[in-house]
Amino acid sequence: MSAPSTIVVGYVPTPEGLAAVEYAVGEAQRGEARLVLVNSGVRGYDSDPAYATATDLDALASRLTDLGIAHEIRQSTQAISPADEILQAAGDVDADLIVIGLRRRSPVGKLFLGSSSQQVILDAACPVVAVKRPD
Repeated sequence: MSAPSTIVVGYVPTPEGLAAVEYAVGEAQRGEARLVLVNSGVRGYDSDPAYATATDLDALASRLTDLGIAHEIRQSTQAISPADEILQAAGDVDADLIVIGLRRRSPVGKLFLGSSSQQVILDAACPVVAVKRPD
């Protein structure tokens, strides 16, 4: 498989979200790919903890610029789910890869992925990498 030319990353300001970004940065550097970071609150609510602050997004943008990685950051206030935001962005840019972060779960919780993660994995038209945060 050739290196991806466009990577979509589902970003939330958590260790799992940062792990997804780190993985995507590594892939982008290896293949000179463009990153599209997607952040949204649940159903578009900007008060949701998953909704990144301007400071968080500015820091990410500065870092990607410093690394020489072409990028775009999307932060929507549409009333659609985070999974739909990621899938829509992937379709818009004809993504070659989607990267998402996963939370660690209890043994019972491991039977089920989060609904957003599961939807992205099942509905994506391209490969999806699910990254766990480092311990």
